[in-house]
Amino acid sequence: MEEILIATTENVAGYHVTETYGEVFGLTTRSRNVFSTIGQSFKTIVGGEIKGYTKLQHSARDTAIDRLKGEAQALGANAVVMMRFDSSSATIGDSVAAYGTAVRIEKDNA
Repeated sequence: MEEILIATTENVAGYHVTETYGEVFGLTTRSRNVFSTIGQSFKTIVGGEIKGYTKLQHSARDTAIDRLKGEAQALGANAVVMMRFDSSSATIGDSVAAYGTAVRIEKDNA
């Protein structure tokens, strides 16, 4: 399985795009457990980081990137350029979307 390079830039130094496949997405929605919700309520009163939510965000981000890579690979891409994140919170949970453009890149001839 070929590794998928993820870049937040349009170009990757030392490479050139040989094919563009289009938009790809990695989506996930994570539910908070009741203890995190109670903890968050207390933290809004006294302030400070809500470590359970931070862990949830890291986990959701990793899942979104893995799914983004899977979509890109299914199209035949070996890279995703212009990758971005979007997130939102709702009553049912926290949603994270990773998105970008799936491309095939090749090393430049030196």
